[in-house]
Amino acid sequence: MKTALYDCTLRDGTQGEGVNLSVEDKLRIAQRLDEFGFHYIEGGWPGSNPKDAEFFERARGMTFVNARLAAFGSTRKAGGRCEDDAQIRMLLEAGTPVVTMVAKTSPLHVTHVLETTLEENLLMIAESVAWCKAAGREVIHDAEHFFDGYKLDREYALATLRAASDAGADWLTLCDTNGGTMPWEIEAIVRDVATTLAGARLGIHTHNDSGVGVANALAAVRAGCAQVQATINGIGERVGNCDMVATLANLRLKMGDECVSDERLRGLTELSRYVFEVANLAHDIRHPYVGQSAFAHKGGIHVAAILKLEESYQHIDPARVGNQKRVLVSELSGRGNVAYKAKAFGLDADSAEVRQVLGQIKDMESRGFFFEGADATLELMLRRAQPNHLKVFELIDFMVVVESRAGRGMLSEASVKMKVDDEISHTVAEGDGPVHALDLAMRKALLPHYPKLRKMRLTDYKVRIIDSDHATGATTRVTIDSTDGRRSWTTVGCSSNIVDASWQALADSFEYALVVA
Repeated sequence: MKTALYDCTLRDGTQGEGVNLSVEDKLRIAQRLDEFGFHYIEGGWPGSNPKDAEFFERARGMTFVNARLAAFGSTRKAGGRCEDDAQIRMLLEAGTPVVTMVAKTSPLHVTHVLETTLEENLLMIAESVAWCKAAGREVIHDAEHFFDGYKLDREYALATLRAASDAGADWLTLCDTNGGTMPWEIEAIVRDVATTLAGARLGIHTHNDSGVGVANALAAVRAGCAQVQATINGIGERVGNCDMVATLANLRLKMGDECVSDERLRGLTELSRYVFEVANLAHDIRHPYVGQSAFAHKGGIHVAAILKLEESYQHIDPARVGNQKRVLVSELSGRGNVAYKAKAFGLDADSAEVRQVLGQIKDMESRGFFFEGADATLELMLRRAQPNHLKVFELIDFMVVVESRAGRGMLSEASVKMKVDDEISHTVAEGDGPVHALDLAMRKALLPHYPKLRKMRLTDYKVRIIDSDHATGATTRVTIDSTDGRRSWTTVGCSSNIVDASWQALADSFEYALVVA
C-alpha cells in the first residue's frame, strides 16, 4: 500500500486564524515539501487573490522533483459556461499539471448556498471536470461536505461522484468539511463508496473540529482511500485540518504504508518545525511525534524504566522521525533522572554528589524554581557539587538603584563587587533597566580576566509570578536565554525580589559561559 500524500498547507492551511504566508514563504515551503517527498502540493486558489496568482506565476520557474503542483478552484457558476467562467480560466492559466475542483455534494448546500437546482449542480460538476481534462490536466474532484451530504441523501451524494467520475476525474476526494463525522462513520461510508464506485480512486479530506481529524483519515485509508489531504501540523480553518505530520507518521509506522521512505521520515521533525518557523508560528511542544515533549520523560519511575529498556515508555524510537529522547529534572524526579543528566554532562552519574543534588532540586522547586527548561543551571549545580570544582568568580555583594531623574527619565545603576583570581574589583554601570545595568557591571569586572565573554549576549528574559495571591510579596521566577554564537543555554533564578532572581539567572549565565560553553 502506498497512499498519495496531498499537502494543502499553502491553501487550506492559510485559512487558519493567525496564519499569514507571503509569496516568498509559500515558495520556500513548497520547495521543502517537494524535497520531503510529497506527491501533491496544493499551491493556492489563483482566482481568489493576487498573492496566489503571483505564487503560481513564480512557481513556473521552479523544478519539482517529487511533487505535482495543484491549483485549487471551484466548478463553473450556475447557469454559465466553462469557456466564459473567469475562475476556471484563471485556474487553467495557473499552468499547474493538476487542478483540484471543489463541488457541492449535499442537497442542502446546493439549494441554500449555491441557490440552484440539483440537476444544474450535476451539470456544473460534469462540464467543469470535462473542460479541465480536455485542457490536459489531472483533475482531483473535492466532494465538499460529502459525509454530511451522504447522511442527508445518499443517492444524490453518490450521483455527484458519478458525474465527476464519468467526466474523467482522476481522483474523487471525500471531504468531511465541517469535521463532525466520527471514525466509524467515515469507515462505513468510504467502504460503501468504494464498493458502489468500484475502480474509482478515492481520497480523503478531514477537519479536526471533533478532535478526530487524523483518526478519520486513517479510517478512510483502511476503508479504501488511496490519497490523504492534510496540512503540516494541522493548521487551517476553525480548529484546523487533519494534521499531515501525525497522519503520515501513523501511516508509515503503524500501518506499514509506503507513503514515504524511512530515510525521508527521519526528516519529519525538521520539516514540521521548518514550516512553523517560516510561518512565524510557535511550535507545539506536545505535538505527536515531532514535539519537543513527544519523548520527554519526567516521572522518576518512567526514567528508571527507560534507562533499562527504552521502549518501556516510548511507542517508537524517536530517531525514526528525527526527534530525540529527553529526560527532565524536577521535583517529580528520581535518582535516575539526575544520573541521566549527569552522564549527559560528562559527570560521574553514580557519585554521592549527584544524589545530594536531587535533594536540592526538590527543595528548590518547592520554592518556585523550575529546571525543565533550564539545563544550564542544573548542570552548574551538578558541577558545583563535585569536590574538584573551581569557582571562576565569587560575588561579594551588589546594589541596584532605580531613580526617576528630571530631564533624564528613569535611570538604573548597578554596582558589583566581585572576586576573580584572588583580585577584588568594584564596578559600576548604568543601564536601561536593573538587569541591563547588572549585566554591564558584571562584564566590566569579568572581561579583563575572561575576554571570551565579549561573544556572549543575552537573547531573552522571561519573568513569571509564581504565587500571585501574595500580591507584591509574590515569588518571582526569572529565566534568561544566552548565546555565544556557537551554543545557547538557559538559566533560572527565583526569589521574592525580582532583582535577586534576575541576578541568580544572570550570574549562572556568565558562569556557564566560562565553565561549559
